[in-house]
Amino acid sequence: MSDPATIAAPDDSTEQLATFCKAAGDQLRLDILRVLRTDSFGVLELAQIFAIRQSGMSHHLKVLANAGLVCTRREGNSIFYRRSLPDAASHWRHLHEQLLSDLDALPLDAPLNRAIAAVHSQRGEVSRQFFARFADGTPAQQDLIAHFGLYREPLLDLIDSLALPANALAIEVGPGEGGFLPDLARRFQRVLALDNAPAMLERAQQQCAEAGLDNVDCLLADALQPLELPAADCLVCNMVLHHMPAPAEALQRFADRLKPGGSLVLTELCSHDQSWVRDTCGDLWLGFDQDDLVRWANNAGLHAGGSLYMGLRNGFQIQLQQFAKGQR
Repeated sequence: MSDPATIAAPDDSTEQLATFCKAAGDQLRLDILRVLRTDSFGVLELAQIFAIRQSGMSHHLKVLANAGLVCTRREGNSIFYRRSLPDAASHWRHLHEQLLSDLDALPLDAPLNRAIAAVHSQRGEVSRQFFARFADGTPAQQDLIAHFGLYREPLLDLIDSLALPANALAIEVGPGEGGFLPDLARRFQRVLALDNAPAMLERAQQQCAEAGLDNVDCLLADALQPLELPAADCLVCNMVLHHMPAPAEALQRFADRLKPGGSLVLTELCSHDQSWVRDTCGDLWLGFDQDDLVRWANNAGLHAGGSLYMGLRNGFQIQLQQFAKGQR
């Protein structure tokens, strides 16, 4: 009989595998991973999506986290769960990659899609209600983050560097009060401005009228919903993505609105920890990591192009990103 003292300690790699298999050996946990493919959700949102108690969802998330399958990101006082990328140093990295790949090949069923859409709708309603309060213009606190004038010239330089046809069409998503529309109107044959806030759109229309812009159409529309619009050579989204309920899905919708070879030009905040912007400025997300934007863009069929980062005195940092849609 072997001396217990001489029995070898369990191998770390096999212990990791056992933890991984335990986490993956449950249908609900696999469905959680499917739901987290491109989005992140709080525990209450996930409990709503799967119609289970918060305590039960917390247990499943803990098991997935122990296996390295999910990680967290703090957004102010809220914690969001997302899928973890396979650890390159793990002995079981290829198993992790294969699991996610196989799960992603399975379409979500209709009830799950409806539940996710309900959560996104609730997030979107928070943003809509916030901006509905500002019929006289954007909240003054917005300038505490980043005034348009701070990034206007670098943004124009980035757009001017693009190879655009003479009859190019631009779409601006969320033009706000229309401050960027005159610049776009001088560079594109036609410009479509899409906003789902009537008060903001009215101010954008007023800006176009005062500037005498006859090649700009301001449309009351949600850029994330199906719309019969011509494909654009360039889609511009300035400081809007952090107000959108599902940023990764938004990049896919933006990509769908581009012609092959067209460009998405994005101005956004880098990740930050100033949670006061949620209540003061209506932000749903505290900025974004470049790696997340690139990954979401790649999933949408876009590849990264030019980029620029600008530090601001108030502690925020702005990133300008250009993503190109591949040619067919």
